[in-house]
Parts: sequence; structure tokens; C-alpha cells
Amino acid sequence: MKQSRSEFVKVRGLRYHVRTWGDPAHRPLWLLHGWMDMSASFQFLVDELRVERFVLAPDWRGFGLSQWAAGAYWFADYLGDLDALLRAFTPEGPVDLVGHSMGGNVVNLYAGVRPARVRRLALLEGFGLPRTSPAAAPARYETWLDELVEAPSLKPYASLEEVAARLMRNNPRLSPEYAEFLAPHWSLQQDDGRYILAGDPAHKIVNPVLYRVEEAMACWRRIEAPVLWLWGDGEWMRKWFKTGEEDLAERRAAFRDLREAILPDCGHMMHHDQPAALARVLEDFLA
Repeated sequence: MKQSRSEFVKVRGLRYHVRTWGDPAHRPLWLLHGWMDMSASFQFLVDELRVERFVLAPDWRGFGLSQWAAGAYWFADYLGDLDALLRAFTPEGPVDLVGHSMGGNVVNLYAGVRPARVRRLALLEGFGLPRTSPAAAPARYETWLDELVEAPSLKPYASLEEVAARLMRNNPRLSPEYAEFLAPHWSLQQDDGRYILAGDPAHKIVNPVLYRVEEAMACWRRIEAPVLWLWGDGEWMRKWFKTGEEDLAERRAAFRDLREAILPDCGHMMHHDQPAALARVLEDFLA
């Protein structure tokens, strides 16, 4: 495995963890993880990269080794954190951004808000969220208030072997070797010796603000960089979207320079299932 380094920086009042690989003299490549994931999750992808890059992967606030926020996580804060991280580590010129799932939904907005900062944008099943209706707002606010009263918690695990088993239940394609590597990164040991997932349980509280795809598409229309949509073949994205081709066509049309690819034999966690194939597609696109 390629050796990574850990750096800790202050980002908008929080202690942020950023994992890096390679020589800072090389062209930077940012990898942004998804919900309930963390930076070390990209190790297998980085190992397969053939072109020398300076790879940077932060743990989003409240995930991995980054500091937890004070009780609430607002999506716009991820954009603010990314903007601060880019200024701290790669202040000059446009950069390549690769975002998986939630990370993809952060960078697809950021690339439209700061179009001059992005050279290439790759979205690993991060093409927005399901459409919502304003009529759903009262119930959503009610759910949010109820969840504030009963704070969520995380299930403890007796050992790292149990954590690895949980990872393989989540993703049946995950190999035991990969699960063994991920388990100590994906969890935190408690004072009683047990392990919990390395994420603030407050992330489980529903967002009271409904997702408005029209606002997202307004950002996408401002993107100047070429964009790559990468799908797994497990149909996870379509099932989660619960949407049809008409909705997808409208989303595609919001990007001025869009291409797509499907990775065979992988599900949503494509950087675990097919890291070599993913590396080849990304390097072709980013070249």
C-alpha cells in the first residue's frame, strides 16, 4: 500500500483531519468521501493510480478523525469547509475534484459556486438527491423536532473483527482483506474497549431543510469544468433515487460538458469493489 500522511488543520473552528499521499510537487487530486465513510476508504483507489499525483482526502466534519460539530450538521457547511481546505492546501489554480455519494453532492454544488476553482469534476454516484415536494415540509420538521428530543446513538462492537463483519454485511462485495484494513479506520475504540463507528451520531438526525433539485441544477449550470458521472452496475442509485429517465434527463441537461461511464461488477462503494477499474477511468478522464 502507498503510504499516507495525516495532517490536522483548523477549518472554520474545527480540527480537521486531511490524509495525503504522494509528493506535494505533483498535480493535486482531491478525493471527497461519502456519508458515514472516511478518508482512508480511498486507500485502494490510490494504490491503483499509475500517474503520480498529490492526493488529498479530508475527513468531513464529524467523520473519521475530524472534530465533531456542536450538535448539528448543515449541508452548506461542507461547501464552506471545502472552500477553506482548498485555500489552505491548494490555493493556486483550478484543481481536480472526485466526490463519492455525499461527497459528490458537495463538489457538484461547489463546482458551480466556484467554477474557476475546478479543472475536472468526477462524481461517483453523487448526482443529487431525490426530489422533494413542499408539501412534505411539515412532516419533515416534525420528524426533526422528535429526533432532537431523542438523541441518536451508535451501536458498539466488541472487537475490530465485529466491525469488519459489519462492513462486509453492508457491502457483500467487500473482501475480508479490505474489511480488515478499513475496520480500525472506520471505528473508534471507547474507554470500555468496545468500538463505535467513527462518526458523530448526530449525522443520523434528519435534515429539516428539504432538498430542492432546482437549486442544485442552477449551480450545475454554472459549472465550467468537464464532468464525469460514474455509475456502479448494482442499480443502487436508481433504487435510491426512485426516479425515472425523465428526471435523470433533466439533471443531465444541467451540465454543459457531461460524460458518463458504468463500472462493471461493482455497487455503490465502487472504490472498494473495483479500485483498479475506477482508477483507469478516472485517469483517462483527468488526463
